[in-house]
Amino acid sequence: MDKLLVLSIALIAGLLLSRLAKLLKLPAVTAYLVAGILIGPFALGKLGLLIAEKTAGWQTPIVGIGFISEEFIEKFSILSEVALGFIAFSIGNEFRLSQLKKVGKQATVVGIFQAVITTLLVDAVLIALAFALPDNIFPVEAAIVLGAIAAATAPAATLMVVKQYKAKGPLTDILLPVVALDDAVGLILFAISFGIAKALKAGAVSPVGIVVEPLLEIVCSIGLGALMGYLFSICERFFHSRSKRLAVSVAFVMMTIGLSMLKFKIGGVHIGFSNLLVCMMLGTIFCNVCDFSEELMDRVDRWTAPLFIIFFVISGAELDLTVFKSGWIVLIGIVYILSRSAGKYSGAFASAKLSKCDDNIVKYLGVTLLPQAGVALGMARMASDSFGTEGALIAQITLFAVLVYELIGPMLTKIALTKAGDIDPEGKTSARHEHAKNKKHRHNAE
Repeated sequence: MDKLLVLSIALIAGLLLSRLAKLLKLPAVTAYLVAGILIGPFALGKLGLLIAEKTAGWQTPIVGIGFISEEFIEKFSILSEVALGFIAFSIGNEFRLSQLKKVGKQATVVGIFQAVITTLLVDAVLIALAFALPDNIFPVEAAIVLGAIAAATAPAATLMVVKQYKAKGPLTDILLPVVALDDAVGLILFAISFGIAKALKAGAVSPVGIVVEPLLEIVCSIGLGALMGYLFSICERFFHSRSKRLAVSVAFVMMTIGLSMLKFKIGGVHIGFSNLLVCMMLGTIFCNVCDFSEELMDRVDRWTAPLFIIFFVISGAELDLTVFKSGWIVLIGIVYILSRSAGKYSGAFASAKLSKCDDNIVKYLGVTLLPQAGVALGMARMASDSFGTEGALIAQITLFAVLVYELIGPMLTKIALTKAGDIDPEGKTSARHEHAKNKKHRHNAE
């Protein structure tokens, strides 16, 4: 019961703050994240924990206040996995062959180039900082891993801004493929950097861990996603009602997410899948094989709207505000944010210019690539689990950066898309007004 009440509070808090965000002309996703912080364990959620401790302990919390602890938030992790899967599925549906013929080559060049430039620039700046700081406060190994994490861009926040404002235009067309490609490039860069960092610490290099495993993960993820997308397209044709086709869509996405969580070990090689890559490939195959995919995706978008709100509220609640207690973490975090922002902007600017992209893409694409969240946190969590004290430091710095990027990134993305002409400056049309307008048109027609 307590979980259902907290989820309902999360949904209502996100919706209420989104009204305030609209008045302030901020993206709704920013409101959801702030709502999560407010009802999280460092604000109202903490109040719930204090009251519960005076009664029967936090295991039986006073419900209706919020997320009372990080352990309590962890109980909702499956919702976050499902939401990320649907977000990746939606991005995959943007990879239609007709569209890829126009921007495919440019998106590939920009996606790879800007990620590599960002990693190299952040590596250079943080390694210099590591040598400048006293008493081994910031090890070189941590700097190398953070450079790879910097390449990752959050697809969730970007997609939500695009959908909320119904962004359309050259910048939007190339943005989503680039963000999607970031995941694959980021996985390779992280695996290589993580392997180098571990080798520096242990004095031994593992070619399997640096090259073989990340490439296998990407190949296996693409293969699994393609297979599921093909089966999905076949299965949809057995049903004709919209509701049943929607049910099949939800079932296949959830099944794909579940399969992507499987891990294997063959000999000394670990084989796993990327949730985002698998679900992106599922959406890509489906939209290119199924002739009624656009209509179905519109219905899936409506079904997932509350799920996405809850996902971002939970993401806000997960943001650890204790990182502000350490002056060194704040300092390193600020340097990381500035160098990553410079890398994303300069990398996107140079590669878009090289690819002869539209002037608005050259000027504004880098700004839209700043949001960072799920993929980066997953990489940081991996480092934290297997890299000792350096891993904990990496996780704290990444958390600090994510906190900043998630709050200002969506707003900057909206501004960039507006300046590029992909968003109508008058904002999104009210659904209520749109309904009244359509009703009036039908009445006049009769």
